[in-house]
Amino acid sequence: MEKNQLIIVPKTKLSQLLETYPQLEDVLIKYAPAFKKLKNPVLRKTIAKVVTVQQAASVGNVKVEELINVLRKEVGQDTIQTAVDSGYSTNKPDWFDLKKVANSLDVREMLNAGEHPVNQVISDLNQLKDGELYELIVPFIPAPLIDKATSINMIHWIEEKGPELYHVYFKRK
Repeated sequence: MEKNQLIIVPKTKLSQLLETYPQLEDVLIKYAPAFKKLKNPVLRKTIAKVVTVQQAASVGNVKVEELINVLRKEVGQDTIQTAVDSGYSTNKPDWFDLKKVANSLDVREMLNAGEHPVNQVISDLNQLKDGELYELIVPFIPAPLIDKATSINMIHWIEEKGPELYHVYFKRK
């Protein structure tokens, strides 16, 4: 292996991955159909710059170590054996109460139009009062957005409602 090659790890950004190994775009899409959104040039320029392979695995609802191994095998890298925990909460927490949802945002149309909802969501979360919940309706697990919310002292719960339909609830810590 050349020393300039990118080693694929959970924290590898998708933009770096696809710049170094353009052939992996088709591999990603075949492995998890949710990745077909990478064909959208607007999403490709914005989201791919911030999303890591680990976050992409959450978006695609696949195990990160399996995704990494598929990608590594394709480019001739050694596979990994250890499991990587996504860190995203999918077990219903004690704090959840649907009656406490103060604001809800369905971002599916925004995403289909190539818009990035992160600024709207962070603004909404910053206005959330103690005890209130925020509901985000999305077609995939928005891993980078959850990470950003966590950095501003939010906790979350992801509820899978169906294929390409998730509700993510946020609450102040």
